Amino acid sequence: MSKKVPQSHIRNFSIIAHIDHGKSTLADRIIQECGAVTDRQMSSQVMDTMDIEKERGITIKAQSVRLDYIAKDGEHYILNLIDTPGHVDFSYEVSRSLASSEGALLIIDAAQGVEAQTIANVYIALENDLELIPVVNKIDLPSAEPYRVLEEVEEAIGLDCTEHSLVSAKTGEGVPELIEAIVGRIPAPNGDENAPTKSLIYDSWFDNYLGALALVRVYEGKIEKGQKVQIMSTKEEHQVLDLMYPNPIAPIKTDSINTGEIGIVVTGLKSVDGLQVGDTITDAKNPTAKSIEGFESAKPFVFAGIYPIETDKFEDLRDALNKLKLNDSSISFEPESSLALGSGFRTGFLGMLHMEVIKERLEREFNLELIATAPTVIYEVEKTNGERITIQNPFDLPPAQNIAKIYEPYIKATILTPSEFLGNIIKLLNDKRGIQVKMDYINETRVLLEYDIPMNEIVMDFYDKLKSTTKGYASFDYEPIGFREGKLVKLDIRVAGEVVDALSIIVPEKKARSRGLAFVNSLKELIPRQLFEVAIQASIGNNIIARTNVKAMGKNVTAKCYGGDITRKRKLLEKQKAGKKRMKAIGSVNVPQEAFMAVLKLD
Repeated sequence: MSKKVPQSHIRNFSIIAHIDHGKSTLADRIIQECGAVTDRQMSSQVMDTMDIEKERGITIKAQSVRLDYIAKDGEHYILNLIDTPGHVDFSYEVSRSLASSEGALLIIDAAQGVEAQTIANVYIALENDLELIPVVNKIDLPSAEPYRVLEEVEEAIGLDCTEHSLVSAKTGEGVPELIEAIVGRIPAPNGDENAPTKSLIYDSWFDNYLGALALVRVYEGKIEKGQKVQIMSTKEEHQVLDLMYPNPIAPIKTDSINTGEIGIVVTGLKSVDGLQVGDTITDAKNPTAKSIEGFESAKPFVFAGIYPIETDKFEDLRDALNKLKLNDSSISFEPESSLALGSGFRTGFLGMLHMEVIKERLEREFNLELIATAPTVIYEVEKTNGERITIQNPFDLPPAQNIAKIYEPYIKATILTPSEFLGNIIKLLNDKRGIQVKMDYINETRVLLEYDIPMNEIVMDFYDKLKSTTKGYASFDYEPIGFREGKLVKLDIRVAGEVVDALSIIVPEKKARSRGLAFVNSLKELIPRQLFEVAIQASIGNNIIARTNVKAMGKNVTAKCYGGDITRKRKLLEKQKAGKKRMKAIGSVNVPQEAFMAVLKLD
């Protein structure tokens, strides 16, 4: 059981950085330095608990750990460390981690310098009024330029870097001094210990043995074992069965979580629905007057249909999604059916990486074979009768004659790039209908771009194209900025005269013809040849704008005719032609699953 320390000796801090700047490695080193994990128990990325995190080298779920630390002055401190994800898709994890902290370590790679996500995370930290400690990591690299990087931080962000830390998370150099800086510079939490219980749920997940667990930050009062608590949004009351402090090896049991502390509350609930992230827990008998405000829950940006390849696995997919939602509350899903793919779920994700991760987890953890349709975003449609509706699936778009206006979501994109690639990036952004807001030279070699771009243009392959255009040197971050009117149309794909609902996409009107042509040509390569000719068409409503044919498999019916009258051969060919015509009328074409992702390769 962890020793109780005064509130003045508690430090709550997060680690924020761009992806791959060494957050998880530095977290490992701090944990090791504080003695929370022995050398024998230590593994790389000890706070990344999922196999997929370790394989890809990314953090998906923010993780917390409580560390005991004896400072140089001999005093005992409690450090509550929160490791956060770096990828743009998981920025909501960063916001909730920072909402529960008083300070943050801003990690910058000594070789790569300031990146787009670095800037985005700093702004979130400044909005939360946190104490920021600039930390330049990877100083052991031959290409490290720590002082140039610190100058870049001052120029790009305007953050005073007079007091900074230079570390190598890999070798451990500078880490003891960094921990002393955390104790010295990050303020202690302030809250009334005698006030009614007021705590924020900033994460929740499901444990097979303990049920739903809530990770909380106590702002006022305390939570005690056996206490009757109330969830403020639902007014539901629950008994606190157990309390624990987070630890990378095994949680540490405690009888109370006091003001300023972070801990795990066990209530025995059978689902996390009653422990929504951002909710406030208070005492049932003596509740606090006001819940904690300003906390935003995750909102899905990208939607795709997920279907089992074996149609009888629909219920298995439903169970798998329900179980996954227990550990990732940012997923949303609802049943939908498709003529082409059968029954499945329209699923909402935070972005393309999140979609990839969830699909991989469903396949790996639940042994399912799945097909995902091309991702789309939410559109708002104003109908001619004045009604305004929201659609997630292009196939749900009303007929063109009933649409007055279509509004599409826009994002503000922040891109940092070496200046040599500036021309390529501006061309890419113009192709994606981007509107330039700002262009600043941070120094002689680096440029900061801000563009407003339709969300629809970045969900496909924007990130890959940006990386290939800039040889991997550009970094990208985005935030939603609302809806704007767009000249958009629904592009339908017809195979053998039938509209394939799962292949419908919404495209800009002026790009419809070129997209339709590219789409039918790529499908021609993917759809196998039949015994009859198959027409593949792209249409807007009933207007066909592009067409190609998959030629029929040929059979030489005249091979057995050796010489003789030409009319005999003609008769056999006419018979074959009539047979193919009849087959075309009653035959069906199976569309292979690669076709549903062909839309991703469109320009």
